[in-house]
Amino acid sequence: MTKWKSVHRKWLDSLRFDNRALQLTFQEYLHTLDEIDQRLTRLDKEIHEQALCSSRAPVIEALQTLRGIQEITAVTLTVEVGDFRRFATAREFMGYTGLVPSEYSSGLSRRQGNITKVGNTHIRRVLVEAGWSYRHRPAVKGDIRRRQEGKPVEILRMSWNAQDRLHRKFNRLTSKGKPTNKAVVAVGRELAGFVWAMAIEVQRQMA
Repeated sequence: MTKWKSVHRKWLDSLRFDNRALQLTFQEYLHTLDEIDQRLTRLDKEIHEQALCSSRAPVIEALQTLRGIQEITAVTLTVEVGDFRRFATAREFMGYTGLVPSEYSSGLSRRQGNITKVGNTHIRRVLVEAGWSYRHRPAVKGDIRRRQEGKPVEILRMSWNAQDRLHRKFNRLTSKGKPTNKAVVAVGRELAGFVWAMAIEVQRQMA
């Protein structure tokens, strides 16, 4: 439960209604929220346990060294993809995410349009969400420092390169007038390349 949520819940608990029907309805809503929170807590615990004992645990742990990718996102990527080796190149994996721009050709002309949005929607969503974190300057502190503890030097190098390169990409695009949301999509697309490369490296070591 986040700090904001705790404060907000405390405020909700303090509310009182003179009308008995309104108070009863309000309490039912709060009870529903409690049930949802408890269900999410149980699911998060199960996902965490499965992530630790899964045969793909090394990949899940390595992906969490990337900024913006915590356990749920790492599990989502790993479960949705399965074996990253089924993609021969990073570009092929990017195409699978649907984050690559569409192309229109006519004679000698060629122009790019919006992203294709084909492929796996879950992967596309989590990569774009993770992409927002790269608007911040590169840094290794807090949770990401904890997630990187004890990881191989090569994995940490890839993680830092991702921070540096994707932050510069975001700044370059926005400084040219690119809308922020489109810049983040472009960052998410390139982040997919780092995800693929890191997963391939881990799977190579596991072989």
